Amino acid sequence: MTDQSPPPATPSGPGEPSRPDPTSPGDGSGASPVSGTPPVPDAGLPHAGPPPQSWDPAQAWGQPAGPPPGWDPAQGAWGQPGGPPPQGWAFPPTGGYPPGAGPYGAQPWYPGAPVGWYPPGYGLDPNDALVTPPGAGIGGWFDRFWGALRRGWRQLVPIMLLTQVLPAAVLSVISFGLDPSPTWAAQAETDPSAGLPDNFATSLLTLVVVLVGGSLLIGLVQALGWAAGSWVITQQAAGRPARLDAALRYGLRRAVGLWGWTLLVSLLIGIGVCFCVLPGIYLAFALSMAGPVYLFERDNPIGRSFRMFHDRLGMLLGRVALVGAAVIIGTVVPGILESAGTGAFGEDPFASPGPAVGVVVVIAVTAVLALPAHLAQLVGLLITYAEQRAHEGPVNGATLAAELD
Repeated sequence: MTDQSPPPATPSGPGEPSRPDPTSPGDGSGASPVSGTPPVPDAGLPHAGPPPQSWDPAQAWGQPAGPPPGWDPAQGAWGQPGGPPPQGWAFPPTGGYPPGAGPYGAQPWYPGAPVGWYPPGYGLDPNDALVTPPGAGIGGWFDRFWGALRRGWRQLVPIMLLTQVLPAAVLSVISFGLDPSPTWAAQAETDPSAGLPDNFATSLLTLVVVLVGGSLLIGLVQALGWAAGSWVITQQAAGRPARLDAALRYGLRRAVGLWGWTLLVSLLIGIGVCFCVLPGIYLAFALSMAGPVYLFERDNPIGRSFRMFHDRLGMLLGRVALVGAAVIIGTVVPGILESAGTGAFGEDPFASPGPAVGVVVVIAVTAVLALPAHLAQLVGLLITYAEQRAHEGPVNGATLAAELD
């Protein structure tokens, strides 16, 4: 113990921590008032409080804002005028620097698939000639529609002429020749007080049998054409040869089954039309995929078509509406022309050879004018079916071609 007072504290120099007064009370800085141990440094943590008065936000690190001195915008990113990047630089860059040269060093890059790309083997190809991938929209549908016509018109046109146009023209000529209404009208003018015309029941029954039987037979031939045309479109989309004879042979193998399902679908639509027409229109849309489902899947065509229709209602409704509009326009216009042309030859043109030949020519020409409607129905429904399959799972033209084999 001594009576002398402790020496005064020496001021600390620059960069040296100040020495605490051992006799001063604790100030909360961590120094012990007894031992005189200096406080623990703050390890470089920022101090709270406003910046110094001389601080300039434009010079956050001691340099003015903007490009560094001597930087020339005409120079390239690597200091070379328009030249390539230095050796070792690779895409993608890490924040605008070559790998390892950024402020945070080399960073791992996780590549992602570009838009519209599908991994190999997945079964969806944005450039597939038959299947419209999800997201392609109506533009993709139209591209594949016109592409199928461009590739297969040399095979599709003769198939449609043989299986759609010719049978319809033949049935129209036969029904026109067997129509007893001109004879009945002449008898009514001769004897207005007479009752039913002679042989009324026989003539009417004959006409009904011919129309119904001819329609059934035409339906079988048309089924052959739908199957053959579907085979041609699918084979060509997969890059395979599609000869006309091979297509017709395939159509013969599948015609009876497709014809049976088509009859059932037509019966359901007819029943629906009897209930205020709207149910028939609904069934026509909902069962529009029954034919392609039978050809490609051969399992429950009606149920599958209903499910496709309700799973993607707006999409399928829009596609089928386009096809239906094309078919209606392509058949109504030739029908009007046929009525006007045949009417010019009188009520009974088959009474003499000249008018009879004229009627046959008119019917043949108007039947050919309906060819685009048959092509639109075949190609449009098939492209629509392929698009619906793409929304259910991986599929492409090669897969669909294999399902037809």
